[in-house]
Amino acid sequence: MALERYKQKRNFRSTPEPAGDARLVAERARTASGRTPRFFCVQKHLASHLHYDFRLEQEGVLLSWAVPKGPSLDPATKRLAMHVEDHPIEYGEFEGIIPEGYGAGIVMLWDRGTWTPEVDDVAAALKKGDLKFSLEGYKLKGSWALVRTSGRWAGARDQGNDRSWLLIKHRDGWAGEVDIAVFAPLSVKSGGDFAEILAEGNPDVWRSNRPAKGGETGAMFERIIARALEMRSPGAVATRTTPAPKPATVPAARTAARKTARKAPAKTARTTAAKTAPTGAGKKPARATKTTRKTAR
Repeated sequence: MALERYKQKRNFRSTPEPAGDARLVAERARTASGRTPRFFCVQKHLASHLHYDFRLEQEGVLLSWAVPKGPSLDPATKRLAMHVEDHPIEYGEFEGIIPEGYGAGIVMLWDRGTWTPEVDDVAAALKKGDLKFSLEGYKLKGSWALVRTSGRWAGARDQGNDRSWLLIKHRDGWAGEVDIAVFAPLSVKSGGDFAEILAEGNPDVWRSNRPAKGGETGAMFERIIARALEMRSPGAVATRTTPAPKPATVPAARTAARKTARKAPAKTARTTAAKTAPTGAGKKPARATKTTRKTAR
């Protein structure tokens, strides 16, 4: 079973994560093949350590990689991506609190959209360890690659393949030096940060999924809550200048991503960041001319 390892690691009586529907796996597997666009998402996960979960739909499930530092738009920066267990397609819309057990922490839906393979046979590319693809998300766009490395250490092998991969941005109109994780830190589903997802004025979160108060898990959650509040910097809140896109179902993400792509001209990330900076930022004040001195007098 594709989701066997995923289910073995979780207690669905205590976690709000979806268990996965075998019928949906079969249905989705029939609809996406070859170079057909399909769903992708990136979930920002504040657990014992902050990391980003990069997920690509393939054969009815979400192939998943944990990216400790998050995706980079700079082609010169290769991000470590550790291959983890497949996740159910329903997980692509999950945002919330995992109160205890495996992955305990706060999950944010940081980006979503569609991905399109740049190869005809995805399974063969994965086996080879070199998958090229394009993304049409709210934050991540353009051409990318996942490349398996030769790194080996205890626990680094997964079903006969090395778990260690690199997530690399190709040089195109969507590449740049902007740190996208800092520039766009908020949820594309709710528009919130970790602290807002944690409480969000919704007491049901604390009634039904309240983290353990004592023991090691409780102590870890206290640290997670403190970190979530620390990350509520004025700069992060100020980044949200427009309402977050309305939640979409997984199939609807493809339409939303295409509309976003049509509206947004192909600009580099560096140009985008420059336009968001205050007018005159980084420039020296202009010297006063004779005319302005006379006017001032």
